[in-house]
Amino acid sequence: MARLGSPYKKQKSVPMARRPFALAALPVVLLALSSCAGADQSQRSGGTGGGRSAPGMAPVSPIAPAAALSPAAEQAAFAQWLVGMRAEALAAGISRATVDSALGRARIEPRIVELDRKQPEFNKTLAGYFASTLPDSRIAKAREMMALHAPLLRSLEQRYGVPGRFLVAFWGLETNFGGTLGSFRVVDALSTLAFEGRRGAFFRAQLLDALRIIDAGHVSADAMIGSWAGAMGQTQFMPSTFRAHAVDYDGDGRIDIWGSLPDALASAAKYLSDLGWKGAEPWGWEVVLPAGLDLARVGLEERRPLADWAALGLRGADGRALGAGARAGVTAALLLPAGYRGPAFLVTDNYFSILKWNRSMLYALAVGLLADRAAGGGPLVHPPPADEAPLRSADVAEIQSRLSALGYDAGTADGVIGAQTRVAIRAYQASIGAPADGYANDALLADLRRRSGR
Repeated sequence: MARLGSPYKKQKSVPMARRPFALAALPVVLLALSSCAGADQSQRSGGTGGGRSAPGMAPVSPIAPAAALSPAAEQAAFAQWLVGMRAEALAAGISRATVDSALGRARIEPRIVELDRKQPEFNKTLAGYFASTLPDSRIAKAREMMALHAPLLRSLEQRYGVPGRFLVAFWGLETNFGGTLGSFRVVDALSTLAFEGRRGAFFRAQLLDALRIIDAGHVSADAMIGSWAGAMGQTQFMPSTFRAHAVDYDGDGRIDIWGSLPDALASAAKYLSDLGWKGAEPWGWEVVLPAGLDLARVGLEERRPLADWAALGLRGADGRALGAGARAGVTAALLLPAGYRGPAFLVTDNYFSILKWNRSMLYALAVGLLADRAAGGGPLVHPPPADEAPLRSADVAEIQSRLSALGYDAGTADGVIGAQTRVAIRAYQASIGAPADGYANDALLADLRRRSGR
């Protein structure tokens, strides 16, 4: 696709077009919790039941926000909270021995509270994100793991229908092929987050599931190590995901996603299968856009048959026919994760299955691209532009405020680019005659400052 300069310099403002817009280009906002398999399921799939206490039990809540208490008062409040948590766990049918051993040593981890409340100052560019998630060393390691574990991967594909390259990609992105499993006791992490209260119901439910896993004999409380958010094992499953999808593939009578690679990768394959994975179908393709394509067609909501995209003039970036390797009748959506100046992708149902694992649209792209490279594929034909500076969260909030002041409702100026902000950006871009890709960058901010005054 053509690489053009900034479209914002010479346009004249015209009234905003009052029509709905489809989902536009994707923001690069990285949320630490969403890196976990199954994280925040209660918010994205109708809930796990985590907001409920055991029958007859009152909800277990922190006495006060941890940050508002002195260390001594915080410890006293946590001890009182643990009394209620122990009672809830016992009422849920978890054995007293497990409750005593696991919760008896539970402690607050101040570092976890700090990480949970920390907001990133900068939103990474697509180039920056791919540089950190898809370095040459990870691609080389993925290819090495494909060869080393080929028999296991073939067995898992036959059993669950998920090609091994995708399992290797998840494994590499989640824990760098088992090299970074986390350093926190999961019981401590989940107790801290449940007590801290910002998402107490969700983490309380995860803590109960962690105790059930321990109670079933799969792992001890001390060996249940994970991330600060409670994600566990080589594939970083939350406890509820473990209980719903993890499997004992090596047949030793327990599910060990920490030390048994067959269990870890089989659990990932089972999870993806349960999420609706469609066999060997590609996750998507890099494509080239025709000149003059209506960018209102961009976004996850605009899914259409490949034949329709071909009729609109899209073609494979590698010169192959559009949709090579896809089954007949497959539908795809068009994504421009770095705006019209960056790479373009058509993504299929399997991309949407990846999104169910992790809601980050860029993470899902990284999984697909790493899977392709692990299987011997080449780099992007059109890499993302390297000349963009990352926007600070304060810059994004300023974009939101200035758009709203000009009559383009961008929602709350919270520094996070969501659907409403993208709609506002696209409407503004359309009004000035710029490509309406919904992409926020420094050029957009500079133009808004110029038009609305600093």
